Amino acid sequence: MKIIAFGASPSKNSINKKLATYAASIFENATVEVLDLNDYQMPLFSVDIEAEIGQHELAKAFLSKIQSADFVVVSLAENNGNFSVAFKNIFDWCSRVDVKVFQEKPLLLMATSPGSRGGASVLEIAKNAFPRYGADVKATFSLPSFNDNFDLKKGKISNEELDNQLKVIVHSVEI
Repeated sequence: MKIIAFGASPSKNSINKKLATYAASIFENATVEVLDLNDYQMPLFSVDIEAEIGQHELAKAFLSKIQSADFVVVSLAENNGNFSVAFKNIFDWCSRVDVKVFQEKPLLLMATSPGSRGGASVLEIAKNAFPRYGADVKATFSLPSFNDNFDLKKGKISNEELDNQLKVIVHSVEI
């Protein structure tokens, strides 16, 4: 099984990329490819730019990565209660190539933040919206208070209860 995982943040030290990487590592017998949103930087989407340059090659490349997956793991950064601009821009460009951005792939949808809500607002937005864009959302997971509940040195959730919750989720959605 091939898993494509990414944190929906352009931060070089993205806590969401760390969570997505860890969650993907829990799957058994899987090959994991972790994407970096910085590899998919495109001009700010507008219909005027699209009319001028057409469908962006990086959007096609991102969609190709999703197509190559058997399972997708996404952890969303929350910026002012919504998607990061970097992810939203990639998503907008991709949706113009194929409105089913997630191509009916099974998906583990997550979010984390330094705050106690763990990206709950953006997680709720995505949980409701992503199925309209071809995501087969199998489960969601929110990690609150990232700095208190994730061990950066070990690259895993340090809170045993939350770690067990994620492991149960992963094992319940494995294909």
